[in-house]
Amino acid sequence: MFTGTDLSAVTDLEGLRAALRRAERRDGWVLGHGLDHNVFGGLPIHHDLVEDALGGAPAHLRLYDGHSVLVSGAALEAAGIEGPRAFAQHSEIVCDADGRPTGHLVEHAAMDLMTPVLPARPYAERRARLVELLGAMAATGLTAAHVMDLGGHDVPGLLAGIEEDGDLPVRLRLAPWCMPGATAEELDGFVRLQERAGRLWRIGGVKFFMDGTVEGGTAWLEHADCHGRGTDAFWPDPAAYSAAVRRLHRAGVGTATHAIGDAAVRHVLDTVEGLGTGGPRHRIEHIETVPDDQLGRFAALGVVASMQPPHTAYTRADHTDEWSRRLGGERAARAWRCRDLRDAGAHLALGSDWPIAHYDARQVLATARAPRGAASARRGLTGPMALEGMTTHAALAAGEEKVAGRIAPGFRADLTAFALDPVEAPADEAAEAPVRLTVTGGGITYRG
Repeated sequence: MFTGTDLSAVTDLEGLRAALRRAERRDGWVLGHGLDHNVFGGLPIHHDLVEDALGGAPAHLRLYDGHSVLVSGAALEAAGIEGPRAFAQHSEIVCDADGRPTGHLVEHAAMDLMTPVLPARPYAERRARLVELLGAMAATGLTAAHVMDLGGHDVPGLLAGIEEDGDLPVRLRLAPWCMPGATAEELDGFVRLQERAGRLWRIGGVKFFMDGTVEGGTAWLEHADCHGRGTDAFWPDPAAYSAAVRRLHRAGVGTATHAIGDAAVRHVLDTVEGLGTGGPRHRIEHIETVPDDQLGRFAALGVVASMQPPHTAYTRADHTDEWSRRLGGERAARAWRCRDLRDAGAHLALGSDWPIAHYDARQVLATARAPRGAASARRGLTGPMALEGMTTHAALAAGEEKVAGRIAPGFRADLTAFALDPVEAPADEAAEAPVRLTVTGGGITYRG
């Protein structure tokens, strides 16, 4: 998802065109990531807006949310995409009034059509980039990460290969994706996958999607957005999602479900409520807008709220951003209710959802305490609450609260030493706190 030119600093169409003109080509392709929906200024996303900057080259530009991509006319031709198609999940090849693809591919099944024609990265390059990335993460104080994806390659094999020569800089817990249409045999395969592990990595849990994103018009909302979209679940049959979670639950496998919209959050909570008491822990990822009547259910059902405060950087305090405009004033006012969920008794795990937002652990801590964008009017977390979100509550979300999340006898030797107290220091200072030492599994992974 982070291949090619970083477009996250681009703010308007002229800036995008300029970035594409000077972008590096890989096997003739222009690849980019981190593109903000707000760049288009409310215009429909269309490859015609960038063709003059590409010189006929095929281009593949990921939107920042990870749920959509803009591809050029040459890229559409290379992939044989000539019009709309039906998918087993909520995905779309966006077309104009004449049925011609605009280059905007929304959600996973549509985006996956590009995979066979995109330039491949050699194994050695993927390995080197992963080690470099994890080392950079350790430098911000991260000792462990929850990876909500196994990727399109043999990631467990890649991690095992790295550990043949040494240890990973960051402990990793990975969760494979379960998509609509999964059979009983495939679900049982997810159960067997839980046995795969290395020294500092393991597969733990399964990732589901109940919806997409607000900006993409695919968040599952109780009432349509301003464009009349958002009333469909990612699973065309939401009951099939519930049945899949139930089967994994009986096998002792916890789940993490992507649910951004209020209808999606409600359905996941209803599903967990139907499981009864006991069994593995389940969590909901993102929870960008949730009504009052759902806040207390997280604690009552033991569902962990997993949220990413840095995502608010893609919104604006005056609600003129794409996220806020689509939702309207009432729902935009419920943006990222981290403190409300904590006050309602929920366990709240915090993260970045990299590469959607930067992985820097200090930025997550700071933004949780001093919300930005559409959430700027909300109360932030206290210093202890923010730290718990990155430590004890994150460990509990993974079912590892008896071995991780605290510095105590018998716990993993995963710890970080900052040059200042991240709890007591002002949020802006905590965001730039010097990292003196990062330790994972008793080994020093970074020394500042």
